[in-house]
Amino acid sequence: MVSLFNGCPLSKLTQNPHHTSSVQEKVLEVAIGRSVRAFRKQQNLTVAELSRQTDISVGMLSKIENGNTSPSLNTLQTLANALSAPLTAFFREFEEKREAVHTIAGQGITIEREGTRAGHQYNLLGHIGANTSGVIVEPYLIVLSLESDTFETFQHDGIETIFMLEGAINYRHGSRIYPLRPGDTLFFEADAPHGPETLVELPARYLSIISYSQS
Repeated sequence: MVSLFNGCPLSKLTQNPHHTSSVQEKVLEVAIGRSVRAFRKQQNLTVAELSRQTDISVGMLSKIENGNTSPSLNTLQTLANALSAPLTAFFREFEEKREAVHTIAGQGITIEREGTRAGHQYNLLGHIGANTSGVIVEPYLIVLSLESDTFETFQHDGIETIFMLEGAINYRHGSRIYPLRPGDTLFFEADAPHGPETLVELPARYLSIISYSQS
């Protein structure tokens, strides 16, 4: 049986939002595996070539690189010697700081955005710059409180998600207009012209979450 969403077939999701990577015990193994793979590729070595240099089987190397096993210190030292890397380098990713941003209600940063009009308020709710995910996410709380004579559309890189909280607007994406009411969501590619077309019921409040590649 094929699951449908708005009449379209759904691909199987590859991530479980509640998955904890076996809580914490696998986090170190994954960090070590990524580091071993990165150093191997820097040396332009295949897994088979590294296996010959270290006498560690291809199967074991694959398990290490995929974070599926906990290598001994002797094994890590052998790999460090073969890859001309300090042993401690394999643990750096695990030790890197992971950031979180907590924004108290009403304390988001009010910003001026291209196309902003009087009565249109954009509050940036948090921001993390360079990070290990390779993705930048910008969450905004947008409040539209006054009618405006015109409203320019936006175009930018990435994917945007809008979740309507209060009021009502008709929102343009490309050549289509979507009526948004409290509880409605619009998820779209942001390189097409988009923005509120008609302010139906004010004040209108919605979350706008933009994500795009770090590069």
